[in-house]
Amino acid sequence: MDDAKTIIARRAAKELSDGDIVNLGIGLPTLLTAFLDPALDITFQSENGILGMGTEEKENPNPDVINAGGAYVNVIPGANFFDSATSFGIIRGGHVDITVLGALQVDQEGSLASHIVPGKLVPGMGGAMDLVVGAKKVIVVTTHTAKGAPKLLKKCSLPLTAYSKVNRIITELAVIDCTKDGFVLRERHSSTTIEQIQSLTDATLIIPETVGIFD
Repeated sequence: MDDAKTIIARRAAKELSDGDIVNLGIGLPTLLTAFLDPALDITFQSENGILGMGTEEKENPNPDVINAGGAYVNVIPGANFFDSATSFGIIRGGHVDITVLGALQVDQEGSLASHIVPGKLVPGMGGAMDLVVGAKKVIVVTTHTAKGAPKLLKKCSLPLTAYSKVNRIITELAVIDCTKDGFVLRERHSSTTIEQIQSLTDATLIIPETVGIFD
């Protein structure tokens, strides 16, 4: 069976559509590019100042071209480079169709905690606060639990990155929508059951009559 990150990335890739402008968070979100339909015309934006970012470049990197996470990347023909102020003008102006980012916690109100664990040295929030407010759709990709503890909660216990801005959560077990009524289970992975997903979720799931299955 594929590992959790591969399952998540493969399913998340299906969320992107032709013509989308997309921002990918560092780490897990970047893995979805390996599973994209090459026929799709998708433009990736990086908040450090790239529109038309390609994939990570390991063999022949240009030391002047990196993404927001500091990894070397290539760019597609016609790509644009600009300063961070312009980049965040694009984000805050509502020109990003989808942002895909990781999370430490998400709660049933669609609130997101993504940037700090008290007492531990971890990366700051970066552009996440602006992205989740400015993007038209916010998708969180994350493992369902952390060391066995649920990451999908009734209420986030960590400091919030944003309140009630997450639209969809994709884990290795499930696809869950954040609605005004709470978490709605849309799909389950073929290897698990609804009961298992609920047992690993702190908040109570809303189960519609039809729940899809993904691999």
